[in-house]
Amino acid sequence: MRRNERWPAVVAFGIALTVALPLMTLLAGCDRAAEPRSLDEIRSRGELRVITVNSPTSYYLGTHGAEGLEFDLTRAFAQKLGVTLVITPVLNAAAMQAELAAGRADIAAAQISADDAWLKAGDPARPYEQVEQLVVYRRGEKRPRGTIQLESARLAVRAGSPQERVLQKLKDTMAPHLEWVATAPSSADPLEDVESGQANYAIVDAREYSFARHLYPNVAVGFTLPATRPAQWMVRKKARDLLRSVNHYFDEIERSGTLAQLSEQATGDAHPFEYLESRQFQAHIAVRLGAFRKFFEDASAKSGVDWRLLAAIGYQESKWNPKAESHDGALGVMMLMADTAQAMGVTDRTNARQSIFAGAKYFAEVKEKIPDRIPEPDRTWLAVASYNVGFGHLEDARVLAQARGKNPDSWADVREHLPLLAQERYYASAKRGYARGWEPVQFVDRVQRFLTLLEWAPTDAIARETRVEYQPEA
Repeated sequence: MRRNERWPAVVAFGIALTVALPLMTLLAGCDRAAEPRSLDEIRSRGELRVITVNSPTSYYLGTHGAEGLEFDLTRAFAQKLGVTLVITPVLNAAAMQAELAAGRADIAAAQISADDAWLKAGDPARPYEQVEQLVVYRRGEKRPRGTIQLESARLAVRAGSPQERVLQKLKDTMAPHLEWVATAPSSADPLEDVESGQANYAIVDAREYSFARHLYPNVAVGFTLPATRPAQWMVRKKARDLLRSVNHYFDEIERSGTLAQLSEQATGDAHPFEYLESRQFQAHIAVRLGAFRKFFEDASAKSGVDWRLLAAIGYQESKWNPKAESHDGALGVMMLMADTAQAMGVTDRTNARQSIFAGAKYFAEVKEKIPDRIPEPDRTWLAVASYNVGFGHLEDARVLAQARGKNPDSWADVREHLPLLAQERYYASAKRGYARGWEPVQFVDRVQRFLTLLEWAPTDAIARETRVEYQPEA
């Protein structure tokens, strides 16, 4: 009898549920209909608005235009949406948060790890990378091999950085005696503190270290911390469809391998220094240069640039390979970007003659920008550096050299200051911002070495062809 007494209640509940479910579905549908369609808005305006910071790991102006992992990722996402990427660098995380919270940006992208301040400004996308945290030390000193060694050392880290939060987590969970000195963002880099001896160790992102190691050759990696930090985008509030699209995008490029490829390319190690280049160059003089020497000589006659200098630049760019291609889209003997080639009248960047003539014309135009008062050979080397890093970054280095009491017209003085454009306390106030300043220095050094070898090489050695790998085009 008791079971029968309960039956009406069960029936009543079932009836109520039957009525409620369609009503709940209807209400949910109303909520979705009322939800702002941010993707429609983005497609309607034709722009994806991204806020970022000027830094080597996010966005900067490189040799051939905008570079950086976040630039590559957001550009690909904008292409997926069928809109133009409008990416704007601001001063710091606080400025990004303000732009995102105000709805003036759709996405903030700058190797972000979402904390309370970020969560107030936007919604976090799923992490696309777990960034390893490295403990670095000064070469010649005792190498650290475990977390316990950090507890009794002078440890440097940027105040308010993700690395400081990683250290706080370690202190809370496994190293209660851990202490550190938080360096203000506007002062010296923690890595500089290690190199100078002001600190025993510093904590740095693995990606950041791939760039910074060029600036601090006496700093080496001791070990990797057990804790990583997530890198993710932040999406503006009330843009749930955009957030879903971002997460789906990262799922797709992770499965396809595109994410891993872009991450590998966007490091400071993308153009390693080859110490055996001189030996290889000698072999390529006989094997390759003979096929293209006349093109370099004819381009020299037209542009007024020494053919051997043009050949040295061409070798540094492509090893005289007309099919050479860089990860950022430069192509051909002189590694021309599409827009540069178009401006120089090139219809086929893999055509060696067109590439060499365009490269010569472009170099002559770059050199024209260097003040006539600067004597040779400084004027030429400044022009070669500008050909690599861009005239704006070269001017930033010259301004910096003058501000520090050096001669802005001397290549020797400017080459000392170009690498400083990779340090935040210098590039933050530079007109063109961050630059991989060590690269134009290496570029000029190699071109100088190749030019010297060409000047030393007997004429018949250059003309003789033991094997022609690349037939010159008509």
